[in-house]
Amino acid sequence: MGGFHRPAEDGSPLIAEDPFQFTSFELLAVTQDIRNQEKANEEDEAEHAHSLLDPHENRQHHQMEYSGGEEYFDVIVVGAGIMGSSTAYHLAKRGKKTLLLEQFDFLHYLGSSHGESRTIRATYPEDYYHPIIAESALLWEQVQQKIGYKVYFKSQHLDMGPSDNKSLQSMIASCLKNSIPHRVLDSRQVSDEFSGRIEIPENWVGVVSEMGGVIKPTKAVSMFQTLAIKNGAVLRDRTEVKNIVKKVGGGVKVVTTNGENFWGKKCVITAGAWVGKLVKTVSGLELPIQPLETNVGYWRIKEGNDNGSVGVDYGFDGDFPTFASYGEPYVYGTPSLEYPGLIKIATHGGYPCDPDKRPWGPGMPVGALKEWIEKRFVGRVDSNGPVATQLCMYSMTPDEDFVIDFLGGEFGKDVVVAGGFSGHGFKMGPAVGRILTDLVLGGEAGVELKHFKISRFKENPQGNVKEFENQVTLKPKLRSRF
Repeated sequence: MGGFHRPAEDGSPLIAEDPFQFTSFELLAVTQDIRNQEKANEEDEAEHAHSLLDPHENRQHHQMEYSGGEEYFDVIVVGAGIMGSSTAYHLAKRGKKTLLLEQFDFLHYLGSSHGESRTIRATYPEDYYHPIIAESALLWEQVQQKIGYKVYFKSQHLDMGPSDNKSLQSMIASCLKNSIPHRVLDSRQVSDEFSGRIEIPENWVGVVSEMGGVIKPTKAVSMFQTLAIKNGAVLRDRTEVKNIVKKVGGGVKVVTTNGENFWGKKCVITAGAWVGKLVKTVSGLELPIQPLETNVGYWRIKEGNDNGSVGVDYGFDGDFPTFASYGEPYVYGTPSLEYPGLIKIATHGGYPCDPDKRPWGPGMPVGALKEWIEKRFVGRVDSNGPVATQLCMYSMTPDEDFVIDFLGGEFGKDVVVAGGFSGHGFKMGPAVGRILTDLVLGGEAGVELKHFKISRFKENPQGNVKEFENQVTLKPKLRSRF
């Protein structure tokens, strides 16, 4: 049987003797790789031809680049979290003069792209995330090979919940529709699969998939920033953008609070929890994106339950999965990795807040979570309370789906906005960066984005209509954690 050749990110072929060795994730990503390469070649050829046809205009562009102390860029990216840093990398890799601006220090802990771990999973109730996750899974591996250290640690993933839970049922249906390898297990089979380390009630089911794992977020953001610089991007932190102005004749002017101005042909806004404020200032448009303050907890694994050092049975060496529990509360967690002897378990929710006036605690109540831990881990994890917590930000849309779209209005397709990643976007950062690059350079994304358009909120203030409940819990007011 003929071999199948998939180009790696650097252009060298990755070869499989049997095409059926590739999963649906890989085949989708292969197709996207080919599209990206063709698009990049077309752009390079067009630019070269244009410079030959009109050398005078090319000289004018070069003079504008350095006139008056204001630099000119192909694309300016505002916001250096995972989405902005990935976008800057993809742009710079294609030879575009790229500027990445961050209002705080790089790798700060004030937004949504910091910390010790994020989960990656292929199991989603919504079909339209499948191609983005598939592409990201391959890009995580390809990009970490370029930097020379790991940010993606693979494991199985376990979803669980009542068998009649609509979100869980939709997720299983989506797996079937998109040929995502998975196994549906009853309570006894879940216990056997994980050697009694996690238990579910008889009226629950577990769904085991092979695509799971942990992304190291701060390390991952640093990776993309480092590679962006290596490919020629300019990075500036402590540079807050206060406005973006459309220029007559094309392009934009990015105005900062420190008095510096930057000119660009195009602009991408990836400002995280601040995206709503900036977009409103720039265009008057109010995006229905609500920042939330959330927290994660690390819980102590009890001694005497491991073969060796504490935490092994619940760690990667013990083949423990990343996991998510559907229902109320929606619980998620990762194998023990960042802190020996501790396991990360948290509820998916938070308190609405102003990102510039955060309460900095006390965090989500843990009463229901403590009960969940005691029952699911059958006393092997100390459920008295977390021994360590970390705060983070979500940027929520009403339907928990992303916003990826052109700003429109006077800016047309010169400004692209990405936000509202609703507590589940980090894993898709590599593909979102590629998508934003294609959108801002060529106007097309290579994947279907109708579910992420801004216009969906004009048609329905709640956004995309779904047959299942939201997964993130919004607390209307602060309460005691205990």
